[in-house]
Amino acid sequence: MSHMWTFQRVGGLDQVVFKNANDIINLPDLDPKLWVALSCPTTGLDFDERTLALLDTDQDGRIRIPDILDAISWTKDKILSFQTILNSSDTLPLSEINTSTEQGKKLSVTAHSILANLNKHDINYLTQEDVQESIKVNAGKLYNGDLIFPPSAELSPEMQTFIQTAIKTTGAQKDMSGQDGIDLEIAQAFVDNLKTWQKWQTDISNTQTPFGEDRAEIWKLVQLLKPKIDDYFLRVELAEYAPQAQTALNVDEKYIVPTENGLLSDEALAELPLSKIDSTNYLDLVNGLNPLWKDKISRFKTLVSSSLSNPDQLTQQEWQNIQQSLQAYTTLISSKPELTQLKVATEPTASIEDIHNDVITSLINSDLFTEFKQMVEQDNQTPISASDVLVLEKLVLFHKHLYRLLVNFASFADFFSLEKRAAFQLGKLYIDGRCATLCVAVDNIAKHANMANYSELCLLYCECTRQGEKKLIAAAMTAGQGDLLIEGRNGVFIDNNGNDWDANVVKIITKPISIQQAIWAPYQRIGRLITEQINKWATDKDADIDKSSEQALQNPANKFDIGKSMGIFAAIGLAIGAIGTALASIFQAIFSLAWWQFPLVIIGLFLIVSGPSVILAWLKLRRRTLGPLLEASGWAINGQVKINLMLGGLLTSKAELPDNAKRNLSDPLKQHNHKFIIILWLAILLGVGISGGWLWHEGYLDKIFEPQHHTEQNVQQQSQKQNNSNTSENH
Repeated sequence: MSHMWTFQRVGGLDQVVFKNANDIINLPDLDPKLWVALSCPTTGLDFDERTLALLDTDQDGRIRIPDILDAISWTKDKILSFQTILNSSDTLPLSEINTSTEQGKKLSVTAHSILANLNKHDINYLTQEDVQESIKVNAGKLYNGDLIFPPSAELSPEMQTFIQTAIKTTGAQKDMSGQDGIDLEIAQAFVDNLKTWQKWQTDISNTQTPFGEDRAEIWKLVQLLKPKIDDYFLRVELAEYAPQAQTALNVDEKYIVPTENGLLSDEALAELPLSKIDSTNYLDLVNGLNPLWKDKISRFKTLVSSSLSNPDQLTQQEWQNIQQSLQAYTTLISSKPELTQLKVATEPTASIEDIHNDVITSLINSDLFTEFKQMVEQDNQTPISASDVLVLEKLVLFHKHLYRLLVNFASFADFFSLEKRAAFQLGKLYIDGRCATLCVAVDNIAKHANMANYSELCLLYCECTRQGEKKLIAAAMTAGQGDLLIEGRNGVFIDNNGNDWDANVVKIITKPISIQQAIWAPYQRIGRLITEQINKWATDKDADIDKSSEQALQNPANKFDIGKSMGIFAAIGLAIGAIGTALASIFQAIFSLAWWQFPLVIIGLFLIVSGPSVILAWLKLRRRTLGPLLEASGWAINGQVKINLMLGGLLTSKAELPDNAKRNLSDPLKQHNHKFIIILWLAILLGVGISGGWLWHEGYLDKIFEPQHHTEQNVQQQSQKQNNSNTSENH
């Protein structure tokens, strides 16, 4: 029978609800397409780092669905009741450890031993702090159950040498204290490599050559001199074949010109022939040698003189015989054995061939490896085994953090909760009278912004600094307005540990923030446009005045052109008249309306101006989604995870006075100019009176306040008068 799941529709997604232990135990049967996240990084999260490290078994820096399912399966076998996982308790009751298995019994014994060592005999539960304290206490002990031994001063000098040599040539693991040491696997590989190397060296020593103990040095010289000697004999053969080319086969003068310091460089000298090329078919080992190779040839002559017919000369046949006599030795040297290489925490820094043969023989023939195995066996029998302590630590951490991981991975219940924060929410950004709580980690701003732009969220990228530390965050502004959100502004970022960071805005992705912003945006644009035009007009006029003043000073004879000025005044008068006519037409149209039509006109004007902006903003705000923002931070999200207007208002809070606060509207620093206020009110009343008188004089007020039937009679009378007038004109 399939498990009965419960889903909650939140953020545009069907998210699984964990009501009981069976919901978690049956997660392997849930379609991965129904998980909110498919993977997440192990960094940039507000989550226990040690737990993430234990989950990341392949150490690739990512947590995936199989990692979580493996953790559930592993934990299920270690405890009796999986229901306690839902409590995310800091404590693991010892009674919850499943002692029906051998490993469970061992874990229970280890847990009691840890509490006893910490003088907590009366405590029947284990915490993460208890495990970590136990690790610290045992780390300083030689026999602490971690089965890794550093070259401690407690060991004999011979054992210290054994361990140090193994670390240098084979590698090391980290023990509980963090020191480099070796375990049984490294020790075994080290000894095997020593034996393999020694056998190879023995085979080389037993290889028969005519040169006795000098064979190794002669072989190295042959390998070094072979290209130059072969080149010499080839040039001799070419000189015999084509005597006219003998000059070209020798050193050209242009190649032996000294450098600025009067000497030839070693690089140039090394490229020249080994000796002078002539008709002789042997190499003179004493005279006429290239200075760079002379010492090596002399040493070679000394070592192989017994194999030469003339100790001062080397024929081509003798050269071939020497190489042939070293053929078996060369074959054995070329078959260098492959040594065992392990995956270790600390890579080796030296090679076994750097160890003297006497030291190798001593390490192999001694009983140090047997002694080391006995040390490992003794360490494995300690009451508190390091491996068991690590298993307990893993169990305590999974028992505490596994449920929170599920509600931040399989579902985003913590994110949509009004009381908790999601694992990717790193803190709060205070800026511009607002507090943004959707703050995520950023590694590269440019790369992050490319993907996060599709979230349709207004994002502030901030560089946060504190006591020499630096971090990058992206904060989503989901409420208020964005007029004062500009690059370079400073704020304060409070992380989840309560630490405050200085935050500087270095980049902004501008998107609609709220409906309120959309309502006033057109009027703000019109205001900015008018202000810019006024500033431009004032600037141009100021420039014209300066120019006119300068011309007047330079040419005082110019007289005031009254005709031109009158034309300007006339133009100004015409403009004012046109404006007045337009205003009169507007007022005439307005006052021709019935009283109930005034609100409709105002609403219509509002819809015409603000309507398009509000509609566009509403459409964009509906597309706000969390997915691209998290994708840019390394997550893999299954759906959009929408952020609606309500959630947006909760993610960014604006400054508000407390409920019991009182506001005093009297500003003591505000300058009060009563005369100006009185004059302003008088001007307004005068304007209203003049306008009212003009409207009354023109009869607009009569049209408004006359009864409806009087208005109809007047219309009929006016129509009759018009008809009579037309008749008279026709006559």
